[in-house]
Amino acid sequence: MADKQKTRITVDICGQTYTMVGPEQSDHMRRVASIVDEKMRDISSRNANLDSSKVAVLAAVNSVHDYLKLKEQFEQMEDQLKNLKG
Repeated sequence: MADKQKTRITVDICGQTYTMVGPEQSDHMRRVASIVDEKMRDISSRNANLDSSKVAVLAAVNSVHDYLKLKEQFEQMEDQLKNLKG
């Protein structure tokens, strides 16, 4: 199996420059960085006394929470679909 070509881009997240490398298209990677930047800036604006590490951890916690809620909803919808086909 051939390795997928890696994309390398530079993004700005909360005033810091990061190089992202991955198999996705650059527009997808920029969108991910933009969402992380937005989450971090939102948390930072509401909690001005937090340092960037704490802001990053809270953004990660919020993102995983959102992911788990969506996963739960998806699994419930899958179950409903199976029951309809049943």
